[in-house]
Amino acid sequence: MARNDKRVHVTLECTTCKRRNYITTKNKVNDRERIEMKKYCRWERTHTVHKETR
Repeated sequence: MARNDKRVHVTLECTTCKRRNYITTKNKVNDRERIEMKKYCRWERTHTVHKETR
């Protein structure tokens, strides 16, 4: 069975400590630009903005 090539894996990086904490998927057809999410950073011990890296 063929895999769906429309969804790609992206890595999310914390904007304050610059560590790559999360790996998630996104639909590259609907979301062309880089995504930003507010996620928990265990090194900062708070919720911070995480941006997609390439």
